[in-house]
Amino acid sequence: MELPVLNEQPAKTGGCSASSCGSTDDQLGHLSDEIRAKVQNHPCYSEDAHHYFARMHVAVAPACNIQCHYCNRKYDCANESRPGVVSELLTPDQAVKKTKAVAANIPQMTVLGIAGPGDPLANPERTFETFRRLSAEAPDIKLCVSTNGLSLPESVEELAKHNIDHVTITINCVDPEIGAKIYPWIFWENRRIKGKKAAKILIEQQQKGLEMLVAKGILVKVNSVMIPGVNDKHLAEVSRIVKAKGAFLHNVMPLIAEAEHGTFYGVMGQRGPNALELQALQDECAGDMNMMRHCRQCRADAVGMLGEDRGDEFTLDKIETMEIDYQAAMEKRKLIHQAIEAEMNSKRAEKTETSSKSSPLEALQARPVLMAVATTGQGVINQHFGHAKEFLVYEASPSGVRFIGHRKTDLYCGGDSTCGDGESVLQQTIRALEGCEAVLCSKVGYEPWEMLEAAGIQPNGEHAMEPIEAAVMAVYLEMHQAGKLAAVEIEQRASA
Repeated sequence: MELPVLNEQPAKTGGCSASSCGSTDDQLGHLSDEIRAKVQNHPCYSEDAHHYFARMHVAVAPACNIQCHYCNRKYDCANESRPGVVSELLTPDQAVKKTKAVAANIPQMTVLGIAGPGDPLANPERTFETFRRLSAEAPDIKLCVSTNGLSLPESVEELAKHNIDHVTITINCVDPEIGAKIYPWIFWENRRIKGKKAAKILIEQQQKGLEMLVAKGILVKVNSVMIPGVNDKHLAEVSRIVKAKGAFLHNVMPLIAEAEHGTFYGVMGQRGPNALELQALQDECAGDMNMMRHCRQCRADAVGMLGEDRGDEFTLDKIETMEIDYQAAMEKRKLIHQAIEAEMNSKRAEKTETSSKSSPLEALQARPVLMAVATTGQGVINQHFGHAKEFLVYEASPSGVRFIGHRKTDLYCGGDSTCGDGESVLQQTIRALEGCEAVLCSKVGYEPWEMLEAAGIQPNGEHAMEPIEAAVMAVYLEMHQAGKLAAVEIEQRASA
């Protein structure tokens, strides 16, 4: 198999050391046992956990107290996957019933979050009634909330009372000048406020709420939307400040601004960042903060593993026909969670042992390489290229392997022999893999193989069912070895 040559030059690892970017979960290694226990099975807070555990959101919070230029809350839009979109608004009673149905049928579900479609804390009665009921009736489920932060300070005591120990705040800036370009208005103290004054109030409330949550021992993740030309040069400062105030994790997400979504940015033609721009900013922020790179920017009613949505299986009419014995379901869930955690701990131990051994590339100055991986979860390469809706992207370097992010794409092949408009979808997929030099999958067909090679991306189906990071490093070693052999051949020809 012909492999690209690796030019030997200083490795660029984006601020990650070998110890922090190796095969352990970057976000957990430095934490206390108490905090690690809170996040080790939380798919949104732990990079390792997102391969194994599922989450769900319940849409009980329709009202919002701010307007963002990137947001347009739509309903009954089942084919659209972005924050603020739902197919069904729920009452607290319906939300509890749906949560218990999902937890019984998807036992690896560990987390219930309220993230909209508006702002949960702008709908405090509906939000806290849902949390109160779930705390009593489904105590084995972690409870989370995601907020813009405007009403956060006045809600901290209530959040602590309901044992909410994970809160996400969307903080896009700490400068009112920039904030005025993102938020046209806020609704504050029964009046609408605009411009820099509105942005200043929002920023002050976000920072105050962050400090109060940390003082209560509640874990805080900060979300930021990267908007090229607006806040992209500013988010490293945001990361530095929120880390200094005790935030646990920073999630820099790309702006979603397609015109068909009807947002202000979409209508005005504001572009989102490409994958390489997003990675560069995440790496810049990583010097100050643990970075979340596996976010899928989920719908406000998402159900299932990150990257999938099984919401159609749990509509209200279908739930009504389900008979749920939740006490029995909890026992089953407990056993399954124990088995998953045992597997995760075993793999972590293997990774730690492997990373403690000297690497064949330790003394080399080989450049890092991006590789895309097709997987359905469990941390292994187990998906056909043509069946992937997204690819996980990893960077291999002499320091080890680190997760970079994910690239969404359309299905190339629907599973039959005629894949419809397959060629155009395949071209879109190849564009989505820009910057990657290899793609690892369980299988890949002849047509995509040829087109991938023509685009400078080497397809590889030789590591099916192998752990992702070990396979990525194996391919990296093969690429380096191929480069050395090519150099030797050139020298031999020159001397002859």
